[in-house]
Amino acid sequence: MDIDKGEVARLTAQCGGAWGINHTRRLLHLVEIIGQDLAYDSDAVWLAAHLHDWGAYAPWAQPGVDHVQRSREVAEAFLNDRSYPDDFRAVVLECIALHHTGGSDRSLEAILLRDADVLDFLGVVGILRDFSKTPRDLRKAYEVTCKRRDTLPGVVYLDKAKAIAADRVDEMNALLKQFEADSFGCF
Repeated sequence: MDIDKGEVARLTAQCGGAWGINHTRRLLHLVEIIGQDLAYDSDAVWLAAHLHDWGAYAPWAQPGVDHVQRSREVAEAFLNDRSYPDDFRAVVLECIALHHTGGSDRSLEAILLRDADVLDFLGVVGILRDFSKTPRDLRKAYEVTCKRRDTLPGVVYLDKAKAIAADRVDEMNALLKQFEADSFGCF
């Protein structure tokens, strides 16, 4: 597949900032790990990983429109403008549309992106992300983190993703236990 990866990465970094491009890079590393020994379209996953949150970034975000829906709309226009083949576009758009939904009735590419996205919200990165969003309300950050820790491991599908999720939950538990002790529960 002839993808202008430079253009796509530049737009992701430009519009999504450091968070957007680094989130994408982490997803691609995770996909490599959990997709090892599986036959999937790595170009489709690469492109979907970059485009999957574009609907949350200026200039594409729209108030009141879920970023998943908006990302799919933006990606569809982007892919159409570049005349990607229909079957390739369909896989990329499926990955984007389903990156927050579960179930096994998806392509392997969609499963890989979803599992990687879930894993990126677990572990130390997940905790730091939640706490950075509400630095003055540590109780809220703690509760959001605990909710993610308790629910997200149950939605990953692939065995390798389940193993990584279990390890990341252990990391979260250790860090949260230390946080509770160091703060004397006053957060």
